[in-house]
Amino acid sequence: MSVPGTVVVVGGGTMGAGIAHVFLVAGSRVVLAEADAARAQAGADAVAASLAKAQDRGKIADAAAALAGLSTVDSLAELPADAGLVVEAVPEDLALKQTVLSQVAAVCPDAVLASNTSSLSISALADGLPGERVLGMHFFNPVPVQALVELVHHEGLGADVLARVRGWAEALGKTVIEVRDSPGFATSRLGVAVGLEAIRMLAEGVASAEDIDTGMRLGYAWPMGPLRLTDLVGLDVRLSIAEHLARELGPRFEPPALLREKVARGELGRKSGQGFFTW
Repeated sequence: MSVPGTVVVVGGGTMGAGIAHVFLVAGSRVVLAEADAARAQAGADAVAASLAKAQDRGKIADAAAALAGLSTVDSLAELPADAGLVVEAVPEDLALKQTVLSQVAAVCPDAVLASNTSSLSISALADGLPGERVLGMHFFNPVPVQALVELVHHEGLGADVLARVRGWAEALGKTVIEVRDSPGFATSRLGVAVGLEAIRMLAEGVASAEDIDTGMRLGYAWPMGPLRLTDLVGLDVRLSIAEHLARELGPRFEPPALLREKVARGELGRKSGQGFFTW
């Protein structure tokens, strides 16, 4: 199966730029939507840099040709009505995502509406929308490199839509897993559980951050240890997900005090230069 002719990505941050990258390389026309012109340009610049890096590494042949398929808008009202797929990649805020998807559904009447959320309820996001075409399409960072896409289905999703999106993800060269809508899905639920325990171990002086991570890399063949991964994801993002999972699944996901303290100090990981490691 080929990818959609026109794909909309709402949100030009790290994840949105990566999602735009992979669809451009696969041959889609991509419209990147942001809240204002400056952010839209920053998103486009991030996509251009990502494509150039891929060309430098020999992963793609012509970054300029791929980039030619990208355009930007700073209003959802300007989105193309013929979009086959919309992927929202805005911050992990349920109300914000609901607002975005509602506005997009009115402008793109035939598009599949996908959320890149890593933990929020797809059923809640689909409420009040044409739920038969709303699903979770969870990519992983960095999107051009990571092989996995987690498709999250809810009770109202059309089986044909799920099959179609699976084909699109596989056309990107991704491996797909399908998960029933539940807090944290499969990957965030397991990943956060290990990450929180690693933070507790560090706070208790069980081992250093480096040694905890090395233990998971060499003992369990993780490509990256749980503390460095938390730095990459962002301590604030991981805190938000943990708080959500604690509300939904109970105290085993209660964030450790050390995580809260670091976020309060602005130690957010790689993006701030300091987390559990110095970047």
